[in-house]
Amino acid sequence: MLAHSPIGTRWPGHYDDDRMIAVIRRMVCINMSALLLAASIPSIAFAATSSPITLGNADNQIVVQAGDTEPRVVRLTRGGTEDWIGAGDARLIYTALVEGKTVALHWRFDPDHSRAGKQEATLAYVTRDPDLRLRWTWQARSAHGPIEHTIFIENRSGHEIEIPMQDSLDFAWKVDLHQPLQQSWIDKGAGEAPPVGTHLVPVPEGYVWRGESGTFAHPHARHPREIIPYFLVRGAGVKTGAWYVGVEFSGRIAMTLQRRGGELSGTVGLNPQPGPFRTRIEPGETFATPTVFLGASNGDLDDTGNSLRRWVRAVLNDPATLRDPHYPLVTNNSWGSAMAIDESQARRMIDDASALGFEMFHLDAGWFRAVGDWRADPRKFPNGIAALADDAHRHGMKFGLWAAWSEAGDSNAEGALSVADPRVRDWLTTDPPPNWKPAEFKGITIDLGVPAAQAWATRETDRIVSDYHLDMLEHDGYVVAEGCDREDHPHLPIDPAKTHRYRDDDFLWIDSSNSTDVSLHATRAYYAIQSGLKRRHPGLLREICNDGGRMVDFGSAAHGDYFSIVDAYDPVSNRKAFYDASHVLPPAMLETYVMAVPAPRIENFRYMLRSGMLGWFTAMIDTSTWTREQHAAAAREIAFYKSTLRPLIREANLYHVGFRPDGKGWDGIEYFDAQRDAGVLYAFHGNDAQPASHVFRLKGLRTGDRYTLHFRDGSSPDRRASGAELMHNGLAVSLPLPNSSELVQIERIR
Repeated sequence: MLAHSPIGTRWPGHYDDDRMIAVIRRMVCINMSALLLAASIPSIAFAATSSPITLGNADNQIVVQAGDTEPRVVRLTRGGTEDWIGAGDARLIYTALVEGKTVALHWRFDPDHSRAGKQEATLAYVTRDPDLRLRWTWQARSAHGPIEHTIFIENRSGHEIEIPMQDSLDFAWKVDLHQPLQQSWIDKGAGEAPPVGTHLVPVPEGYVWRGESGTFAHPHARHPREIIPYFLVRGAGVKTGAWYVGVEFSGRIAMTLQRRGGELSGTVGLNPQPGPFRTRIEPGETFATPTVFLGASNGDLDDTGNSLRRWVRAVLNDPATLRDPHYPLVTNNSWGSAMAIDESQARRMIDDASALGFEMFHLDAGWFRAVGDWRADPRKFPNGIAALADDAHRHGMKFGLWAAWSEAGDSNAEGALSVADPRVRDWLTTDPPPNWKPAEFKGITIDLGVPAAQAWATRETDRIVSDYHLDMLEHDGYVVAEGCDREDHPHLPIDPAKTHRYRDDDFLWIDSSNSTDVSLHATRAYYAIQSGLKRRHPGLLREICNDGGRMVDFGSAAHGDYFSIVDAYDPVSNRKAFYDASHVLPPAMLETYVMAVPAPRIENFRYMLRSGMLGWFTAMIDTSTWTREQHAAAAREIAFYKSTLRPLIREANLYHVGFRPDGKGWDGIEYFDAQRDAGVLYAFHGNDAQPASHVFRLKGLRTGDRYTLHFRDGSSPDRRASGAELMHNGLAVSLPLPNSSELVQIERIR
């Protein structure tokens, strides 16, 4: 067991004004009635500041306590065992800007507005000059999994107030000086699979780490990759105590961790850099920090991931989507032909895909008149998009459509989002440079945080879905702004002396002191647009692409139905990105775009298909070009995916039983559903001919049970083995042919 120190322990220099301003966190403006509705969990009021409050679920319990001026976390436990203990105060903001003057905040505990229950607790604090009320809340929304934490600040004064950063969570645990620790975190796909992806590194004395996440990761060679906003810290032994934290927000997020002098500390929340950073709270408004989730575990990455993925499905995912037994859908996408797609080819693809058993046709970029003008190009689609959707529906398939709906271009057509329109020009994140022209399918992003821009995007996405008879709407590109140089938008203005303007990935970027404030407003508006679409079109699916894997996070998981996880489509890139993201997100949400690669033998063809069948399967191929043999093989694989693999992808535990794919050696993923007593091993052999066999140690089985093993391609004879043998000695798979695969079905003998 690890020993721990107070959460919120201060270190020298932490509270000097310059540093405090540099680490302030933008808070979220929400409607007060919505806040009260969200907080309406049965609870009781209390008056004592000295009584600890225990709340949680079967997996995690947290004990919190109200101090006179600041709250504290007493301990975090897993399954009733004390794992992480603290007794220090959390840090609340201690200054605000009122009418241009810095005012000290003196928080006092407010028992009348505090509540406690078995699944929730709210500790309220007030300061009278200015008149603010802060709610420090914890909530367990599921019987299992982590506990959520949010801080709300209500401006009850008659003045606009600017506040500095309030971290969503600050922590400081005391650890034994000699206790070996490790940290794990996951990189986003972000255009191409990262070189490492899944990190597990030592946390020695003096360790300092920082991870960032935003709405459009654009990695640079000299900078770390953006992360899926989550990390875990554990003892060096696999089954030793661990804790983890994640953020349910897509905007600009930062997470820090350091180990110094027997203390493990850090912060989680909005990104304070570049700073200094402030944000406005208008009279009567309430702001909230991004919600974080916190939990303890036994330290095993797969055990923790299985618990977390179940929680994401139960708490964040749309339950209506999960109720559809066909989710995730088998999808055929037109991007194999890129912008050259036209109506004739699309109809041919629909006809062939339907015969193969695909369930949705996805029309990608290339269908529209111009960037910002999201209407069918009459030369390529003379009968319009609705007619094509109706054709897919007649073939028994759903119909999805690509759009970069928040990007403006230079089209002057009626209804287009044009930079020449004075109204639209004011919504842009920056003015276009002289002689600017949009790229083939990329323009200038509008700031959705502007109410008029949000209203336009709401109407436009609703029009696209309604007019084009859509079952799915994909958004791509730089949809949610992370920087803006306008002075009349809801965010605070830039600091000209600290502003960096540049062009990257065909987009215009503005980095300045207000970037996180811009991101905050735009992200909340984006969430409202996505949620509104789902309310008005209950069966609609929403794909989050953002140039492939650049906005993969837990906030998106609550406002979309699946992700494109990487913008490279070869088998190895797909498996790399899936290996990484599947540590923390449900595999049914993880879409792998499969492109055509050389497949001289049918074994290579199956290898290509199965590399995209680990999660949501989308073939970015005109299947009418396949040979008869490939058609027959694809039809069999698709039928097996729907009958056998999809139920496991939806609900089974997932285990990383092989190395992260490198395209040369062996890699593998195992699913096993303990309720059905059935599972499957995906085994992949890369392009190195040797070794021709590999042993996979399976997980999740019962040692005393026996299992049948069926090798789908007949690479080995079917056999039987005990759970103990399969988990301790492993399962040998032989595949002499490079770039080949095998699916091994696992079923308990009853």
